[in-house]
Amino acid sequence: MAPAELEDHLRRHPEVVDVAVIGIPDEKCGEIPRAYIVKKAENLSASQIHQFLDGKIAKHKQLAGGIEFIAAIPKAPSGKILRRELKQNFLQNTGNN
Repeated sequence: MAPAELEDHLRRHPEVVDVAVIGIPDEKCGEIPRAYIVKKAENLSASQIHQFLDGKIAKHKQLAGGIEFIAAIPKAPSGKILRRELKQNFLQNTGNN
């Protein structure tokens, strides 16, 4: 599933303000999806997001790379999500660069 498709599903959650999905390295699958979410309500949890997606997308397309809540999604002046920036930050923070 393309990141944009997952993002579309996640944007339907009433407590999600904005979202970006990237692929992160995985030894078994090559790449797995990871979501960065700007939440509306402080009490929104990763497990609530997983429950929301359950049944809407196939199990192998779930967010196996995890969910991280952030204050804002990095975007270019045109509004395009800067996925490369999110991926670089992830790789630097995990020592996988």
